[in-house]
Amino acid sequence: MSSRKRGRREAISALVLEQGAVTVGSLAERFGVSMQTIRRDVDALCEGDMLHRSHGRIELSEEFLNTPFDQRAGTNLSGKRAIGQAAAELIPDGATIFFSIGSTPLSVANALSARKNLTVITNNLCAAMALSEEVSNRIILPGGEVRLPDRDILGDDVLAFFSRFRADFAVFGTAGIAEDGGLLEFHTTEVRATQRMCENAKTSLLVIDVSKFGREAPALGGNITQIDTVIVDRRPGGAFAPLLDIMGDRLHVAEGDWR
Repeated sequence: MSSRKRGRREAISALVLEQGAVTVGSLAERFGVSMQTIRRDVDALCEGDMLHRSHGRIELSEEFLNTPFDQRAGTNLSGKRAIGQAAAELIPDGATIFFSIGSTPLSVANALSARKNLTVITNNLCAAMALSEEVSNRIILPGGEVRLPDRDILGDDVLAFFSRFRADFAVFGTAGIAEDGGLLEFHTTEVRATQRMCENAKTSLLVIDVSKFGREAPALGGNITQIDTVIVDRRPGGAFAPLLDIMGDRLHVAEGDWR
């Protein structure tokens, strides 16, 4: 395979990871090649498990797609509530906090209802609304387009937004954890936003329920061993036990530690 063809196919994969789906016609126009050439690229890419072709476009396969926010927010409520309470114990009044998108960071925001004078910097609109009920809090949001139905904001403007601030804590979730500890997301824009938060925070705080261990997603964003504090609802076993042993006292099991 020529380097030009390989580079084009890698770029197509990256576009799908970032946008979720792209049309074959837009790819031909973007790369300045014929529809026939793009169709050959798409056919080759769809031979794997991650991408598939549907109605004139290429998109992530179903097993790599994220579930709707409201559906995620309604699952494992007791576990997420325990995670939120555990994280809230670590965050004092007056703290400055980055919140990432996702339903588990929202559980942390809900658990912080008794805190005062927080500065909340987030692209998670649900977390912002939850913490806006306390009038002493300061809520800072980025500009840009709201992504529905997830009710969050992503894009290059969000990266610039998080670059302008420093925080005490970066509270974030992830779509999945690989057996080697890799943090997995569905879109590269989510990865970049989370990385920027963690770079600009004194303490990175990963909040995840046990269902995320072993869950697949295509975009890689760091490793769990790089995180300052990890809070889970229950400790996973099997292949993940040695990995979590490495974490030592940086790993907190919410249903054991706080219940």
